[in-house]
Amino acid sequence: MKVSGFTFVKNAVKYGYPVVESITSLLPLVDEMIVCLGDSEDETNKLIESIGSEKMKIIHSVWDNSLREGGKVLAVETDKAMDATASDSDWLFYIQADEVLHEQYHRVVLEAMKKYKDDKRVEGLLFHYHHFYGSYKFIGDGRKWYSKEIRVIRNNKQIRSYRDAQGFRLNDRKLNVKLIDAYIYHYGWVRNPVAMKRKYTDFGKLWNADDVHDTWAEAEDKKGQEFDYSNIDSVTVFTGTHPGVMKELVSKEDWDFKMDVKKKNFKNTKHRLLYFLWKNFGWRPFEYSNYKRI
Repeated sequence: MKVSGFTFVKNAVKYGYPVVESITSLLPLVDEMIVCLGDSEDETNKLIESIGSEKMKIIHSVWDNSLREGGKVLAVETDKAMDATASDSDWLFYIQADEVLHEQYHRVVLEAMKKYKDDKRVEGLLFHYHHFYGSYKFIGDGRKWYSKEIRVIRNNKQIRSYRDAQGFRLNDRKLNVKLIDAYIYHYGWVRNPVAMKRKYTDFGKLWNADDVHDTWAEAEDKKGQEFDYSNIDSVTVFTGTHPGVMKELVSKEDWDFKMDVKKKNFKNTKHRLLYFLWKNFGWRPFEYSNYKRI
């Protein structure tokens, strides 16, 4: 069985992405690791090259700013990385620059890939998610977050990244997937509040059309230089362990993040009820899913 990993990244240093940790977390599972490097304004290229793994293959890309609206450029960059993977790989493992796989799930993932390798009905593997928020000590657990997403797909180059690169589709239909007992650790919302505000403002431009993104960014700048982490519906304390590759970053948390986990900020009674059903019965009715579980 042959497995290719793939990812894309741009301005990882500027925005504080744990991309080295992200890539390193996959290396034990893959035979090659494709990294699509965008036209960064910082030292991202040197950072990636410092990993020094023989498994890594770097390709270079220039982002198309005309694809800003809806985050389409992220899907395009994902497809570039995916198209560079080896043609004879059985599975492709996708990971974003702010996602990390805990080493405790390596065996689970490998066993699933071996189990379903020859079962052509299975087009991908579905992972659970931990979405860290504000601090490495807390995870967001409200309706704002997707609870699952596809991160391993069969090596079929007709499969394309969907919308803003959250998931995948084949000829515009949802993939048939198997849910596995493994989590992706998402660190996209854990940064010093100043760094988080800079990333939030700049990346917000990727989802806004040309005629509104400057106005939106200007309005955000007027709110201050620090990101307001209080604007969240619900968080809970993280009681597990972080991936080994994240040990140094976790130890460097130097900002004061305080959040009362008992205080909830749901926008309406419906969301409060949905949260209750999930927490007490493990049921998430009406949750959007860009996949079909089989």
